[in-house]
Amino acid sequence: MSSAYLILADGTIFEGNSIGAAGKSTGEVVFTTGMTGYIETLTDPSYFGQIVTQTFPLIGNYGVESPDFESKKSWVRGYIVRELCDKPSNFRSEGDLDSFLKAQGIVGISGIDTRALTKKLREAGVMNGMILSESGKLKTENGKLKVDDSLLEEIRAYRIEDAVKSVQSTKGEVSPSATMASPFTPTPSAGSDAARNARLKFSVALFDFGAKANIQRELEKRDCKVNVVPYDTTADQIIKLAPDGIMLSNGPGDPAENTGVISEIKKLCEYGKIPIFGICLGHQMLALARGAKTSKLKYGHRGGNHPCKDLETGRVYITSQNHGYAVESTTLPSYAKLSFVNENDETCEGVSYTDIPAFSVQFHPEACGGPHDTNFLFDKFISMMEKNHAIK
Repeated sequence: MSSAYLILADGTIFEGNSIGAAGKSTGEVVFTTGMTGYIETLTDPSYFGQIVTQTFPLIGNYGVESPDFESKKSWVRGYIVRELCDKPSNFRSEGDLDSFLKAQGIVGISGIDTRALTKKLREAGVMNGMILSESGKLKTENGKLKVDDSLLEEIRAYRIEDAVKSVQSTKGEVSPSATMASPFTPTPSAGSDAARNARLKFSVALFDFGAKANIQRELEKRDCKVNVVPYDTTADQIIKLAPDGIMLSNGPGDPAENTGVISEIKKLCEYGKIPIFGICLGHQMLALARGAKTSKLKYGHRGGNHPCKDLETGRVYITSQNHGYAVESTTLPSYAKLSFVNENDETCEGVSYTDIPAFSVQFHPEACGGPHDTNFLFDKFISMMEKNHAIK
């Protein structure tokens, strides 16, 4: 196995083994604490532009299962694990993780101290980094590896830009049955289209900001016809579709840079006749459209073990999260009610709007890898559409 190096923007070098594709890749280095769900992580568009560190020490032990993909491909800039399992054991497995990374062109590294790396990111905050499988790019000085200044400049100059636009499907769809650049063929969903259409109750316009496929699955489980629309769809176009509800999806990057999208969401809120449910980036952009502010977190929330309190009931739920920005609770307008808070750092995790039929959450109630504690929020959305129908 050939060597690979992780170089951080502060000059720190971790030496390990090359996994996935050979070469180099620069991105924002983040960590996720999930013990399972690595396939969902790798195919989640919200990780666009980021080099992902898995804190759980053994990754890949149950292989790769295409029905679990959250989008048509992997969006990460790089992948870091302590130990990569090369012989997975799972009756559903279609191949090993290293082969998947190679097929997707993802440069990775294994065999480094991911605990030490995570502690550094927690103390210093997320920072840019580069995974490099070419030792010739590094110098040796007094027996120690040293990073060339030009390489450090390249790492530090990296920026995540046009994130939402970059993760768009050419057909505007997020179904995992789309063609993938991998050796694994996704399994089509069961049941005929005719039978499914016969039981549909509501139509939902799903704004694709980098939507995870499981959002669509959860809506379809509840007999919703889902019309996936591109991120740049206008409010007038949505209103002409006459959906029963609007879903604002998750997605990557800084929410505040999406000024055009935020402007259209504001118009939908002013229209005020269609129930709206926002998740993650959708939650943030809905808050921005209503006059609130967002800010970047020191190292974000990523993983499946984040406790959030429901302020109405006092109950704490364990949630799945993946975000680097948060809504500033103190900037919420008078017609916005804080509904969930993070028990670790008291950041905003949910908002309910009192003047229009709309609510949003920062966490992922649709999390395929779990936990499923907050899955009931989709039922809340259904109830909101039912109530809206009754009023009509």
